[in-house]
Amino acid sequence: MIAEAQLQAVTERISSAYLDDALITQLRAEFAPLHFTYCYDDDISGRTPAIETDTFNLYLIDGREHCLKMTDDYEAATGIVVAEVIADD
Repeated sequence: MIAEAQLQAVTERISSAYLDDALITQLRAEFAPLHFTYCYDDDISGRTPAIETDTFNLYLIDGREHCLKMTDDYEAATGIVVAEVIADD
């Protein structure tokens, strides 16, 4: 389960840092036992983010059945996909 306040804390932490693999490693340590995955937002299609910002979006994932799947259910969520938004030029 992920609480909305916890997701907001993750959002604030990412907003105040440089988004890269090192930050994802830090998030894993700071917010253990949550699972974090990092990708680009254009790698995800057909899903609405739980949190949407100009530079990244957060999606909830459920890994309870040995395979990760996207979810909108905070109660079922076991982790977060941090999806970096690349600005169109």
